[in-house]
Amino acid sequence: MKEQRSQKNSNFRLVQEELSDQELIRLEKWKKLQEKGLEVFPHRAEVSHSVFEVVRDFSALTKEQLEEKKYQVKVPGRIMTVRKMGKATFFHIADFRSRLQVYLRADVVGPEIYEMFDLLDIGDVVLVEGQLFRTRTGELTVLAEKYTFLAKSFHPLPEKWHGLQDVELRYRKRYLDLMMNPDSGQTFRIRSQIVAKIRQFFDSRGFIEVETPMMQVIPGGALARPFKTFHNALGIDLYLRIAPELYLKRLVVGGMEKVYEINRNFRNEGVDSQHNPEFTMLEFYQAYIDYHQLMDLTEELFVYLVKEIHGQEEIPYGEEVISFRRPWKRLKFIEAVKQLSGLAPARFDNPDELIKFAGTLTPDKKPQTYAKALDVIFDKLVKDKIVQPTFIINPPKEISPLAKSDRDNPSEAARFELIIAGMEVANAFSELTDPFEQRERFEEQAAMRQIGDEESHLVDLDYVEALEYGLPPTGGEGVGIDRLTMIMANRKSIREVILFPLLKPR
Repeated sequence: MKEQRSQKNSNFRLVQEELSDQELIRLEKWKKLQEKGLEVFPHRAEVSHSVFEVVRDFSALTKEQLEEKKYQVKVPGRIMTVRKMGKATFFHIADFRSRLQVYLRADVVGPEIYEMFDLLDIGDVVLVEGQLFRTRTGELTVLAEKYTFLAKSFHPLPEKWHGLQDVELRYRKRYLDLMMNPDSGQTFRIRSQIVAKIRQFFDSRGFIEVETPMMQVIPGGALARPFKTFHNALGIDLYLRIAPELYLKRLVVGGMEKVYEINRNFRNEGVDSQHNPEFTMLEFYQAYIDYHQLMDLTEELFVYLVKEIHGQEEIPYGEEVISFRRPWKRLKFIEAVKQLSGLAPARFDNPDELIKFAGTLTPDKKPQTYAKALDVIFDKLVKDKIVQPTFIINPPKEISPLAKSDRDNPSEAARFELIIAGMEVANAFSELTDPFEQRERFEEQAAMRQIGDEESHLVDLDYVEALEYGLPPTGGEGVGIDRLTMIMANRKSIREVILFPLLKPR
């Protein structure tokens, strides 16, 4: 059996048909490891610590403390550097968080095992067993008593200062990015912390985490173009969800007064530094509160997150410092547009001219109404100028088909958008609970679709029927996890915070 398995493995074929000299050498080394009887695709490894755990748990100990306690470790890692000096070799192993030095000596492991190390390459994965000590320079090191081969890297790793400056390579082959760039690993640890802390925040306040459908007969909950698919067994068209909103509010109708979902959404739209067709949001709904109380709750949430993750209320973002100290500024939508757009005040008195001007900002998708024109101007000329956390409140009702009208001005929505560092990070409103007005607004949206607005809502009569059973006063909000991670991790592109962003095939 062993001979058959060896023969089978010798008929190798890598994805790359044309191999470099280095790749050919690595293949030859791998075959020699097989010839020596090593299990080249082992099933398991007995591990005591990760590289990160060794660095975390033992870095503070002195040379004397390490010598006294004689700490033994079995630690796996990828070989990142090798420095051979005759009968002794120093090399570093790494996981995606930390690096650890290993000291390999022929008189400790034996001459034959020591020489076998020549068959390993930078990028290979090994398990090192031995005692921790400090070198003369004070570096925490494992004196290897044994090493075990775990995996072969048949391709050389990218050159640190050249290969990984190729941004597209980092996104297409995230595994290489994580190997070579500790900062990338830190970004995704922050993302993981954000999600975990969000759950802690809402669970401690009596919210219930739920899951809602990703495939929907009628997409709703946002103004966006959906992805369309087809269900063979049922013989119906389905849409990937653009938001979970309408299902979450159905749950509030059913008596679940505090619900949240950390959800994946899909929107068939453009790709840029702030947009990816597949993205993650937090959506939460609470009965008996309005959008003013949601602003207070949002401040609490964000301050909690930034303190838990960074230990302070101010964090760097690019060349700016973002302060999350409360209270945050609250600015009416129309005032923000007039103050920050750079347009002369008189231009806002001529709706037709403003619609025409807004069309020059989005020539592929020209707004048809005054409210949509204001929204375009806000998006293109205003949003980037808002750096510190700011609630933009009371946009036009027309662009908020699921929000209540504001008490003081029925043409405005009881809604806010939270802008930080020029990005919309959260969107919230006092939910529309009147089923008759909701149906009327859906029908207005359907009319907009008839004249070419593909982002307008379809009429969801099932949701309207749910409202007819009685939705109590409710505040609802969506928070973009990707953009929040960009801010918390000091990243300028959404692709930096999504492990596998959508890319055009080569």
